[in-house]
Amino acid sequence: MKQLKYTVLFLIINFGGLAIGSWLMENGPMTDWYKTLNQAPWSPPGWVFGVAWTTIMICFSIYLGKLFIENYNIKMLFIFIIQFVLNVSWNYIFFNQHLVLLALVTIVLLTALLFVYYFKLSKKVKKYKYLLLPYMIWLCIATSLNLYILVHN
Repeated sequence: MKQLKYTVLFLIINFGGLAIGSWLMENGPMTDWYKTLNQAPWSPPGWVFGVAWTTIMICFSIYLGKLFIENYNIKMLFIFIIQFVLNVSWNYIFFNQHLVLLALVTIVLLTALLFVYYFKLSKKVKKYKYLLLPYMIWLCIATSLNLYILVHN
């Protein structure tokens, strides 16, 4: 029951973060600025983003629920808050402000934090750490897309 409560809490927080990020990016991929960028040939179609982020946040919320039950400490909370801020702010930095280099730095830091979760914080919840893989894989793809835009525009 405790797992369910924590998972629901993190679902609310994480999907709330996605909503804030969407709001901050305004029209994001629909803007003239984004449409005129030279984008990577491996850029996925738009519908993939919704499916990917829904899957990522469900898996991440289950993982966090278990992690916070088994191994809560202030350092872990701090890392989660930084991850949340980086995740939400990338949308604003990239889509709203068009700061592609700063967005790349932001997403690299976010990716590094996910690797910290996977390799350092998951010792007491080893069975659950694989729930981080969709997020980690997506961030690697997103980082490559961000880098491609930086280099080719």
